[in-house]
Amino acid sequence: MTSGTTEPSSAPLHSRVDAVLNPSATQAGSETPRPADETIGLFTGRKDTFSERYHLTRRGKLKRLAQITRIVEQFDILHGLTPVKMRLMFEALGPTFVKVGQILSMRSEMLPQSFCDELAKLRADADPMPYATVLEVLATEYGRPVEEIFANIDAKPLGSASLAQVHRATLTTGEDVAVKVQRPGVRETMAQDVSIMRSIAKTATKVVRSAQIVDLKGVVEELWETFQSETDFLVEARNLAEFKRFSERFRYMDCPKPYTDLCTQHVVVMDYVDGISVSHPGELIEAGYDLKEIGTKLVDNYATQILDDGFFHADPHPGNIIIREGQIVLIDLGMTGRLDQRTRSVLKEMIFAVAKQDSPALADGLLRFAGTEADPADYPALLADLDVIVTEFGTVDLAELDIAAFLTSLTQLASRHGIEVPSTVTTVGRALVTLEGLLDEFIPDVNMIEIISDHIATSKSISQAARDELKSLGIEGHQALHGTLATLAELKVASRMLTRGQLRVNMELVGAEEPMRKLSDMVNRITMALIVVGLFVGSSIVYYAGMKPIIFGIPVVGFMGYVVAFVLSVWIVFDINFKGRKPKRR
Repeated sequence: MTSGTTEPSSAPLHSRVDAVLNPSATQAGSETPRPADETIGLFTGRKDTFSERYHLTRRGKLKRLAQITRIVEQFDILHGLTPVKMRLMFEALGPTFVKVGQILSMRSEMLPQSFCDELAKLRADADPMPYATVLEVLATEYGRPVEEIFANIDAKPLGSASLAQVHRATLTTGEDVAVKVQRPGVRETMAQDVSIMRSIAKTATKVVRSAQIVDLKGVVEELWETFQSETDFLVEARNLAEFKRFSERFRYMDCPKPYTDLCTQHVVVMDYVDGISVSHPGELIEAGYDLKEIGTKLVDNYATQILDDGFFHADPHPGNIIIREGQIVLIDLGMTGRLDQRTRSVLKEMIFAVAKQDSPALADGLLRFAGTEADPADYPALLADLDVIVTEFGTVDLAELDIAAFLTSLTQLASRHGIEVPSTVTTVGRALVTLEGLLDEFIPDVNMIEIISDHIATSKSISQAARDELKSLGIEGHQALHGTLATLAELKVASRMLTRGQLRVNMELVGAEEPMRKLSDMVNRITMALIVVGLFVGSSIVYYAGMKPIIFGIPVVGFMGYVVAFVLSVWIVFDINFKGRKPKRR
């Protein structure tokens, strides 16, 4: 292999085991660069920590930029970009842009829904890499012959994506496993693309500094964080281990067991799952399974993941759900999401409000969900938009509720009003939309929103709900007490400044801007009128004085005074007439 295509691990195998089981240790010693080290220029020759880490050079970046330009020109985006053309272009641009497309498919506030739906089809399928390359990567990662670990590796891949490739294998100890191997150099390619994006975002930000609609730098950094997470297979190994522990509570739910001692940043080894995909309902029926039972249990468990535990599979498409020996097995946990307790609580209230057709509760839930204090002047418009959404979605029957359109409308509404919605919320939305699409296509008799609502209603006993409410009241009471004490301390300082004559008050009269503007215009007109009168009187005095030189029988000074006075008079009349009619047009 050429230098820089992979990052060989010189550490012994047991140290990588510690890295999997001890995330904090991994983060402390990981290759993941800090954001402060991640700024490099597109045309500068200077190298920094980021470029050295990923073997980036100015020549390589210029070559990649030229390649991107050629591909973009082939799709002729200057004459229009359709959803299908955008998806095909991202696929041609490589793994970085495939991931960009997958992330953008969850950002309906940035792209029209038709584009989001098309980009959601990106599954990063790619031509398989040579079997010899797979063996070379494994040997490099483990630092010893592959035969010492695997008794057999199937040369034909189970699946091949732009990021990695999966092979079935047998360990020397006899276990049947699946080996996920990262493509050599894929992380370096992503780092190179991100460095170019950073340079472009930096330049674009300078050009549209005040009128910028999207935080380009923030979007690029969010992309890089996603890339780092998905190209670090130790993260996926930890996700598998965590979801395995979660599944132990359910007899019908499972996921592959990771072999943590064989997992590295570029390789994941897990149990091989041999079963029937939910995308083959006919085979499931022939095997004796009840599709409605599968769908109901899948949705109910997914509600548990999102609303109760806050750790969920973020990409539940049909290829990631397999039925094996009466169990629902979720595979490929490279993409997961997490929700804190407060977000889960508000999300429950919102979903339950839709199921109960409780419009006021839904509106209140969104305002709490935002977690942002908007300008009071914007509240009427915000509430008016909420009323439209509530009227449209809160009055339909559960079976007719379009959850995709509902979540999209809420996200777009928040964006219009400058309310920042956490990225995990859009992840939840896209995951639910993906799950709903799976049910509609393969298990149409299952109503997802109804199952989730029933889950919320029955997930807590009365005593548990009372304990949670008391706990919440205790936390809020504690915060209120400290807030009151802080207010009293500020009042003490204010009273002391008042007695010393040091207190100043800045007062703003809400709604006084328009009257003050009209008063200012009135004063300006009176001032201009006085100037006009003065010019006319002064010019007349000069006329009767007969001062020379004379033009048209009028002294030049007086003539100029008359002209200026006439122009100002016309301007005053025009200004009064124009501003007087403008309100009438409204």
